[in-house]
Amino acid sequence: MNIATFTETMNQWGRNKVPFLFVVDFEMQRPLLMRLADVNPSEILYRVHDTTNAPPAHGSEGIVLKKMPLPEPDYRKKFEQVYGHLAYGDSFLTNLTVKTEVRMDHSLRDVFHLSHARYKLLVEDQFLVFSPEIFVRIKDQKIYSFPMKGTLDASVPNAKETLLADPKEIAEHVTIVDLIRNDLSQVASSVNVTRFRYVEEIRTPSKTLLQVSSEVVGDLAPDYRHHLGDILVRLLPAGSVSGAPKPKTLEIIREVEQERRGFYTGVFGIFDGTNLDSGVMIRFIEKQGDRYFYRSGGGITAQSSAASEYQEVIDKVYVPLT
Repeated sequence: MNIATFTETMNQWGRNKVPFLFVVDFEMQRPLLMRLADVNPSEILYRVHDTTNAPPAHGSEGIVLKKMPLPEPDYRKKFEQVYGHLAYGDSFLTNLTVKTEVRMDHSLRDVFHLSHARYKLLVEDQFLVFSPEIFVRIKDQKIYSFPMKGTLDASVPNAKETLLADPKEIAEHVTIVDLIRNDLSQVASSVNVTRFRYVEEIRTPSKTLLQVSSEVVGDLAPDYRHHLGDILVRLLPAGSVSGAPKPKTLEIIREVEQERRGFYTGVFGIFDGTNLDSGVMIRFIEKQGDRYFYRSGGGITAQSSAASEYQEVIDKVYVPLT
């Protein structure tokens, strides 16, 4: 299915109140769209908050991830390429992502059942997502987005205060909130930031992380269900996993990362016939042959340092268990 057919079908199903699952890759070249009634649990499992096609899970054992990260000099080379573009003024925020090979003592299906996240998606024998990040929600003629930028180990002394006061994290978050506000203004009116920089906890087997989000809300036209596909595609790719300004930053990402992201940092979600809920596909494990790779990244600004950004992409390689 190409993106034009995806958009048109999504518009039609929204107009007819047909419940569906959608999955869009970062490059928007391989979108998936299917009626919820047609989703085969042996091939695809999903959970969007409390809506799922997965059978009840049993057991609470831990998951061991052995990380084999990209060597720091290799990461630093990519970082310096991005930083050069920032210094030249091509971008003021670029989301740089890398792959970390991992070895696991569980299958992707096991990890789906054992992990905890707002958004979970398993495409059998291909990839698994367990994401905390909301892309957009549509309810009662309003569209909501919750950009997430800013991460810190909760064990750091005065972690919450430190995170909220960090100039680099402030600059990065303000940039993304402004980008998302502008994005939503393409499809909605009266767009406002209703909550700014609130902190949430995410627990991993090895540590607790603090992450910062904001809430941006806009009003949709009364016939918005007739245009669900147009609305979604107009907002892609997600600003929080690309950067600003978006068109030029996407060029930088292609130049530096040197490979397609595929479904990593794309979006997926469901329409239940009335409301739409979707997440950004971060916290992502993909299977290549008999090997597993965990993809992670972070936003690079003029205030960033290579050492701290490298540590952040390693810290983000985890499976949330509670």
